[in-house]
Amino acid sequence: MIYFIEQTMNGMGYGLMLFLIAAGLTLVFGIMDTLNLAHGSMYMVGGYVAATVHTHSGSFLAAVLAGIVATLLFACLLEIVLFKKLYGKDHLTHVIATFGVILIADDTVRAIWGVAPLMAPTPAALAAPIELIDGLPYPTYRLVLLLAGLAVAAGLYVLVNHTRVGMLVRAGASNRRMAEFMGINVSRVFTWIFLLGAALAALAGALMGPIAAVEVGMGESIMIPAMVVIVIGGVGSIRGVFIASLMVGMVETYGKAYLPTALKAMLPAAVATDLGATLTSIAIYALMASVLVFKPAGLFPARG
Repeated sequence: MIYFIEQTMNGMGYGLMLFLIAAGLTLVFGIMDTLNLAHGSMYMVGGYVAATVHTHSGSFLAAVLAGIVATLLFACLLEIVLFKKLYGKDHLTHVIATFGVILIADDTVRAIWGVAPLMAPTPAALAAPIELIDGLPYPTYRLVLLLAGLAVAAGLYVLVNHTRVGMLVRAGASNRRMAEFMGINVSRVFTWIFLLGAALAALAGALMGPIAAVEVGMGESIMIPAMVVIVIGGVGSIRGVFIASLMVGMVETYGKAYLPTALKAMLPAAVATDLGATLTSIAIYALMASVLVFKPAGLFPARG
């Protein structure tokens, strides 16, 4: 039971980090119908800048803020140079253009930081574990990640559902043309949402630095489960992305925790470990397929 509780909290933490990445992306896609594959590059930039600042300054808070600021500057550059020219184009154009941004961002990071992964140090104040219940010492930093993810999710819920900005976002996500006819400057709303999404991706990259390697290509690898989350939750839906993120996080964490152990009873250890990881990946896509069979537009689509 202790192990189950620990893995449940790990799954929630991973799911909430996916939520930070997918939330801004799903709003951008939902409002402006713009598919931004380069969103993962913002996650990578935030991770690299935060890891570098943390290593040299020793201040985790300064590192997170530096990662967010650097990513916002990167996002502003993309908005001015590229995305304003992509609005209204077809999705294939979005894919080709933003895939080019991925290649440029990866090569730029490789030129600045090299090919070796970085590992940001865990903040000294959060390094020691905390005993949540008797027999369950849990890493303090992972607990902070979980609480930070929940706080951001609550903040986004209030922003989207109980503010004027959120009302404009929901209107643009539900029916962009009608929102424009009603006098809403959807392009301006998109710019703010685009920057908010970039900040959330940078926050996720900065927070994941101490527990995962910061390396070239990390944005592409995280984009796959983020897109799965968006498909399951429904394009443009914060509520759908939140629930889908937790579902995917739980499936992946439970699969990695329990499948190899179960398979070792029938297979050699090395084979069981590899097969367990493969089946876990398959389970995530099986979950997506199962949801789409009954809800083709996702669990909580913004439209409809």
